[in-house]
Amino acid sequence: MKKILSIFVLLACILNPTRAEHIKGGEISYIYVGDGAAPNSSIYRVTLKLYIDCNARSPEQLETQVNFTIFQRSNNAQYGNEISALMAAEEFIQFDPNSNPCIGNPPTGVCYRVRRFTFTVTLPNSPSGYTIAYQRCCRIRNIVNLVAPSDASGATYTCDIPGTDVYPDAFKNNSPVFVTNDAAAICVNSSFVFSFAAEQPDNDDSIAYRLCSGFRGASQANPRPITASPPPYSELGYTPPYNGNSPLGGLASINPVTGLFTGIAPGVVGQYVLSACAYEYRKGVLINVHRKDIHIAVSDCIPLKAQLKPDYAYCDDFLVNFRNESINPPGSLYIWQFGDNTKADSTNDAQGRVTHQYLDTGAYTIRLKVILAGQCIDSTTTIAKVYPGFYPGFVSQGTCVLLPLQFVDTTTSRYGIPSKWRWKFGDETTLADTSSSRNPSWKYATIGFKTVELIVESTKGCIDTVTKQVEVRDKPPITMPFKDTLICSIDTLQLNAIGNGIFSWAPNYNILNSNTATPLVFPKQTTFYKVTLNENGCINTDSIRVRVVDFVSLLAGLDTTICATDTIQLRPNSDGLRFVWTPAINIDNPNLKNPFVHPAVTTRYNVRASIGKCFIDDDVVVTAVPYPGSFAGPDTTICFEDTATLNASIIGTNFTWSPVNSLSSGNTLNPRAFPSRTTTYTLNAFDNQGCPKPGISFVKVSVRDKIIAFAGNDTSIVVGQPLQLRGSGSDFYQWEPSTYLNNPAVRTPTAILSDNFTYYMRTYTEEGCFGLDTINVKVFKTNPDIFVPNAFTPSGKNKVLRPIPVGISRIDYFQVFNRWGQLVFQTTESGKGWDGTIAGKPQDSGTYVWMVRGTDFTGKIVMRKGTAVLIR
Repeated sequence: MKKILSIFVLLACILNPTRAEHIKGGEISYIYVGDGAAPNSSIYRVTLKLYIDCNARSPEQLETQVNFTIFQRSNNAQYGNEISALMAAEEFIQFDPNSNPCIGNPPTGVCYRVRRFTFTVTLPNSPSGYTIAYQRCCRIRNIVNLVAPSDASGATYTCDIPGTDVYPDAFKNNSPVFVTNDAAAICVNSSFVFSFAAEQPDNDDSIAYRLCSGFRGASQANPRPITASPPPYSELGYTPPYNGNSPLGGLASINPVTGLFTGIAPGVVGQYVLSACAYEYRKGVLINVHRKDIHIAVSDCIPLKAQLKPDYAYCDDFLVNFRNESINPPGSLYIWQFGDNTKADSTNDAQGRVTHQYLDTGAYTIRLKVILAGQCIDSTTTIAKVYPGFYPGFVSQGTCVLLPLQFVDTTTSRYGIPSKWRWKFGDETTLADTSSSRNPSWKYATIGFKTVELIVESTKGCIDTVTKQVEVRDKPPITMPFKDTLICSIDTLQLNAIGNGIFSWAPNYNILNSNTATPLVFPKQTTFYKVTLNENGCINTDSIRVRVVDFVSLLAGLDTTICATDTIQLRPNSDGLRFVWTPAINIDNPNLKNPFVHPAVTTRYNVRASIGKCFIDDDVVVTAVPYPGSFAGPDTTICFEDTATLNASIIGTNFTWSPVNSLSSGNTLNPRAFPSRTTTYTLNAFDNQGCPKPGISFVKVSVRDKIIAFAGNDTSIVVGQPLQLRGSGSDFYQWEPSTYLNNPAVRTPTAILSDNFTYYMRTYTEEGCFGLDTINVKVFKTNPDIFVPNAFTPSGKNKVLRPIPVGISRIDYFQVFNRWGQLVFQTTESGKGWDGTIAGKPQDSGTYVWMVRGTDFTGKIVMRKGTAVLIR
């Protein structure tokens, strides 16, 4: 069997050599070598830096030759043939667990096998440029921030050579190159620093960094494609809460200037994919986006580190809080000095948290020392600026996308004055939407809500951030309280428009103050009034229709009849704007056009409808007729399978019962009910007095559960043994005959018998429902004992080998052994026995040994043993 398994494993490796996961990151960079031999062409040296799992062993994983594909960015069509490149260099990058003795539980296995593949290519200078791609499968398994299975994702690594469309000499570009050592110790729930800094060979270019998504690549079915698939490429599938912009969660971010990725690591140990994009600008124009992805390990290590921000501004209160910015190993001691000539403070708090009360404003030098076990020590200093009373804020003016929005700083400060401003205008079309002016303006390219952020600093070092949502519109908003209204020809109406800018109204017909937001109009015929709002050249318009009538029309409605106390909605036909109903009783709101009323008696309702100063009256009569009388009778309770006679009455002409399937008749007010379970019967009564609805009443017939009387299993006792009977079934009990019983009217009487006897038990409810059962008691005129049959036949009448206790209160054990002394059955429950099987498998015929021990009713031990024959 071992030989067959070995062959199978070998075949699996032969048939599927390249599917083993091993890819852990990559980056393609290039340099411009110079002009090509052909006119308008350029030479580029391209390098793939491929990160491989150090545990990779097979030749298929450690290929020394790879293929690249070049695509034209204008149409994503392949340019030329695939290019094959040989490995040019190899190195191992790994973290040494012994490099820092002050990291608790240091990580092991943080290792990359980095191979470089290089080739040179000549390309015609192109307006659109080129994309160079390499694809490979598979990434490593169990990547925490990717959708499982992560080893099915594959990888695509690309670089873009820009064309002359983005910049005249963009084809001479040298791509950035990420330059850092990637074997870092990143510990769960701890602060970390990971560098994505890149070198920029072109001095005129600048770089802005962002986190981005890596690309999927080759599949397990074709792990090493000779030709890469064309762009665009699918992004990796991240599992929430992670995504390409937050690959380690929301507590970590990248500095767009330095490329330092910092923050607090997630709390789950494992491998994570990080991807960084370096945005390359030439004289303010974006010419290229350079990309790298890398798999990093988050370990369950705990570094000892005294870590504070470069400075702190406490601008709310003199009572300030300090804490270490990194989680340290348990048992760390934190010693704080606050720079105000007060004594040092120490704490063993897990985060080193302390609170300190300053007496005056100032910039204080804070010193923190962290000590672990008297061996590992780390310390740091920072500046705490204590100047309470700093309140940042700003307002915006304007909303139109055609014009710059003006932002005004409204920050106030008790100590010092605002001195530095860093604005981020939330313009998604550019990375350059920033300003350091106090009151800047910004012209947006798109409409919508923009998140504007202001970081403001005072001359005392107070720094705070305020964020607001600002809406940019294509035209100034106009808010109208109504768009259509009705007036009487003798009325004057004030219109009202809300917005920022200059208002004007047209037509100039029966209107006053037409150049304000609130003109007065008094038209004699229906007129559309159009309003125009001008906000510094941004125009918006809206309109209001003013309908004019000479009188009010009203029809209160037809008289109607309802059942008394029912609700009806009144529905007058009118063009009135305001309504008043009288009398204002049994009505939900007398000022609604269509109120609900519920009169108990016949009522005449009058309504007045008005439009401005014009009005008219009308009324409607609601006749209230009492419901028919229905009295289903009192609730009752019956025994199971018994009947009850219902006693109902009505005030009306006819009636119906429901349900009728368990009634003797549905055509009588006194039917017999025989439900099998508790049932509520409904009696509907009708009359011809005008109420169209029935009078309804209910009667509930409760059915007691069927009484299952049980006096107990027939049993055996010895002379003089007290026997406690245990009946069950209902609420009350009666045992007959009462001979030898201490109390025949309880559930558990005690009997002392000298001969065989039979008791009859009657159990009943307070309604008289009852059930009967008997129990036969066999009295042995012997001492207490345990009897066991000498044979049993599982397929016959005597199917189970079980002990028969007489005068025994408890079976301590009953055991059965086969001829080899193997225990085949045991129990401590009286009445249980062996069925001749072990684990469901029938045992052979033959002789078996049994042993039994019990305790009699006097407390004495009774032990017996013997043999029994299993017969099949």
